[in-house]
Amino acid sequence: MAPYPRYAIYYAPPAGTALDDFGASLLGYNAWTGKDLAFPEQVTQFAPDWIDVTSDPRKYGFHATLKAPFALAIDRREDELLAACGTFAATPRPLPIITPVVDAISGFVAVVPAEPVSELLRLASDCVTEFDEFRVPLTADDRARRNPDALTPRQRHYLDRWGYPYVLEEFRFHLTLTGRLDAARRAPILAMLRGRFAELHIDRLAIDRIALFRQGDANARFRIIGDWPLCPQHQRGT
Repeated sequence: MAPYPRYAIYYAPPAGTALDDFGASLLGYNAWTGKDLAFPEQVTQFAPDWIDVTSDPRKYGFHATLKAPFALAIDRREDELLAACGTFAATPRPLPIITPVVDAISGFVAVVPAEPVSELLRLASDCVTEFDEFRVPLTADDRARRNPDALTPRQRHYLDRWGYPYVLEEFRFHLTLTGRLDAARRAPILAMLRGRFAELHIDRLAIDRIALFRQGDANARFRIIGDWPLCPQHQRGT
């Protein structure tokens, strides 16, 4: 069994914002408070099994992965990781700005960028590499659970080097809204969620912060234990 607690560095919308409320209510869980939420009535009327549709992402809370879950290396402490998050956030960098849309990705539905944003790829890559000293190496069982035979050679290399296969060139930013669905089920749910997201009128989203999530044990959900705005890098002449 993997050691606990586990930590993850994610993007999470600020607490109480329209996007935060949108995602948390659909998942039925608020990672800021650790409390369960009632699903929107219209959603459960549309999909009575919504609790099952969202069971996988509910464990993590509404988020986009920047550094996938990891246990701490034996010579590292939680307070050191918190301090490192603060230092990372205080380092000036170009802030990614995306046009968010709801789409299908690898069989599930998520809020994703309408088009690639280089600053976002750089932010995610920096999180993967700069926080890796805090990560305990994968065990053989952890690696096996990733089903490495189903991965590409590059993904297997990243799994072995960084503990997660979908990093660097394999990274795809997404704020997950459902678990994996077959195509027939996915199409109507995608249309429904696109309609609900359109009501928010979010045409521009700055990925301007990082959050540290913590999972106390294998049966616990992740909760946010720290949140840091990123320091913007101003262009010369501005």
